[in-house]
Amino acid sequence: MSKTALIIGAGPAGLTAAYELLKHTDIKPVVLEETPFIGGISRTAEYNGNRMDIGGHRFFTKDKLVQQIWDEVYPEMLTRQRSSRIYYLRKFFAYPVTLNMQTLKNMGLGRTIKVGFGYATTLVYKRKETNLENFYINRFGKPLYGMFFEKYTEKLWGRHPSQIDPSWGAQRVKGLSIIKLLTNALGLAKKKETSLIDEFKYPKHGPGEYFECLAEKVTEMGGEIRFNEKVDKITLDGNKITSVNGTEYDYIFSSMPINDLVASMNDVPIQMQEIAKGLPYRDFITVGLLLKGVKIEAIDNWIYIQEPDVKLGRLQIFNNWSPYLVKDESKLWIGLEYFCTEGDEMWEMGDKDFITMAIGELEKIGVIDSADVLDATRINVKKAYPAYFDSYDEFPKLREWLGTIDNLFCIGRNGQHRYNNMDHSMRTAIEAVRVITDGAPKSKVWEVNTEEEYHEEDRKDKSN
Repeated sequence: MSKTALIIGAGPAGLTAAYELLKHTDIKPVVLEETPFIGGISRTAEYNGNRMDIGGHRFFTKDKLVQQIWDEVYPEMLTRQRSSRIYYLRKFFAYPVTLNMQTLKNMGLGRTIKVGFGYATTLVYKRKETNLENFYINRFGKPLYGMFFEKYTEKLWGRHPSQIDPSWGAQRVKGLSIIKLLTNALGLAKKKETSLIDEFKYPKHGPGEYFECLAEKVTEMGGEIRFNEKVDKITLDGNKITSVNGTEYDYIFSSMPINDLVASMNDVPIQMQEIAKGLPYRDFITVGLLLKGVKIEAIDNWIYIQEPDVKLGRLQIFNNWSPYLVKDESKLWIGLEYFCTEGDEMWEMGDKDFITMAIGELEKIGVIDSADVLDATRINVKKAYPAYFDSYDEFPKLREWLGTIDNLFCIGRNGQHRYNNMDHSMRTAIEAVRVITDGAPKSKVWEVNTEEEYHEEDRKDKSN
């Protein structure tokens, strides 16, 4: 191999870039991973024989190139039925919000009438979509927004939706609206919206197993993966990176957070430094609980906790993702997910106190009896969610500047500061390699997950 490519991060984007380089070029990939783990935030953690999917990762895509890689690496995935609900008013609602009879019954006549009038108002008057709040209200009406979007979004991001850029909603909600919810509920939808899929594929032992298999293929094919290696010195000479941590490489594929990437570089213009420094992230804490049982019907992959009197954001039931995640199938193995910011009160709380708080919250809202807890653990995850506020409105300037560095490719969720799903992250890596092999414009790497319809939608094939 005559040339080398440094790949920063052994997550979905980084490992896919390494695999694609080995398949289609004579460039040797060297992957540097800051942690001891494979998979990034898509890894599977293990505790006392039980496995935790950090965040929940569905393997579902309409992108043929991504699907092809999944099939090559791990062809015998389980087929899982998708089930998720919202817990609000101490009752269960379908997720995404579905306007069926159960939803209307749970809301009650008064709330239902308000929802109807609220949506009717949006048909007459559309707000300027200058923020995420207006984006949601235009699609669902103010009453439904207040019930199912406002408080949860604030819990997730630590900011009110009126302070968040609407582009996050455009990426995550796409074409979903009350009309789409109604047509789907009545069986009239011609195609499924992203959030409405009924089943997905899943590796037997969690998403980390897939990425561990991909990492094995990379090393078997001649690539190199190094763990516990942090990138902290990137030498920039004009429009080219000449070395990373003192070693020369021909190409750089970065999935590291953009603020860390820029902070590692020399000779960065002051304005670009300030934009990068101001890019915000939300961090993540998950608590694994092993239980004798729960006080609810445990049918879900995950449950969104909309109750405003607890900090808990989402609840996973790992048994329903795959029975192989649980050492003893007679027990329930669940994950409690909290959104926070590194250094805040929740992040700094000791493990024992945090686990006690989490158990107390679940008991408070009637999901468990604390006496049924058999074991517990806690995991903190840094920079799980790139956020769309603070200096984000100036991000296009930074993105344009990064694009002038000829041998740098920014890929993946944190590499692009974009809330990409797993298949989106993989596709950014595919497009980056295509720039080298086919001479495609670098802008193609940034075009992933920007179209109105999501890659999971039925659409004309753009993969070839």
